Amino acid sequence: NSICLFDIFTRFQKKYDLELAVVHVNYGLRGKDSERDEKFVRDMAGKHGLEIFVLDAGARSKKKCSENELRDIRYAFFEKTRLRKKFDLIAVAHNLDDQVETFFMRLLRGSGLSGLSGMKPKNGNIIRPLLSTSRQEIEKYLDENKIPFRIDRTNLRSEYFRNKIRNKFIPYLEKNYNQEIRKTIFDSMQSIIDDHDFLEKSAQKHFAGSKGISVSELLKLHPAIQKRVLRHAILEKKQDLKNIDASHIDEIIKAARSTKNKPQTVILKGLKIIRRGDKMNIEK
Repeated sequence: NSICLFDIFTRFQKKYDLELAVVHVNYGLRGKDSERDEKFVRDMAGKHGLEIFVLDAGARSKKKCSENELRDIRYAFFEKTRLRKKFDLIAVAHNLDDQVETFFMRLLRGSGLSGLSGMKPKNGNIIRPLLSTSRQEIEKYLDENKIPFRIDRTNLRSEYFRNKIRNKFIPYLEKNYNQEIRKTIFDSMQSIIDDHDFLEKSAQKHFAGSKGISVSELLKLHPAIQKRVLRHAILEKKQDLKNIDASHIDEIIKAARSTKNKPQTVILKGLKIIRRGDKMNIEK
């Protein structure tokens, strides 16, 4: 995927006056194969005269990191490099198949519309130009243009949750239920994205920012909007929604609905939510 993205950008570099650099993370999880991957990327960047930035993350990744932890290492290095080079964007090579796998991962773990809407083509400084392109189309492009690439053989093993979805679950659905399951899910995700966007915009109209939340006004709203208003309030204080799940939001709503006269306090993930009378404030 990344090699396809690299080839497309280098083809368009002169036409659109793009300033490019290559970023590679070596987790060292595949022994000599990891070293060969790094050499391959270095050679490829050198062939096109591009600057390359490599992170040796071997020591950190060998501590049995989860998929999310490996992702955090990768994206932190991407952003560090972007700031260092004063670049506008980080381009990553997620494709349609990755999007569908993400959908099933989040569905099976439990997720609302936000999670099921999947990855965005543009999210802040991150862009995903290949998000609507299938893995099969990418491989066909590489083959037709005789572009060399390397295969990450750990993707063929089912140790990680994503690989189980990719190698076992989706092929099972294709064989037994729907041969076009990837396209079906991807198309359904477009509807989910539209619904999620509408609800988010509705919630933003009711979010008063740092002035605090009116409990009586909050409880007049549809439950779906209530939850989004609270997420906006948490995001304003915490700067992200990591480790905030549906049970935390339900706990805050329970405090809002309480008929007790004394103040209600909910403490979670470094935040303190205090409801006094009709006012609810979220503090660090």
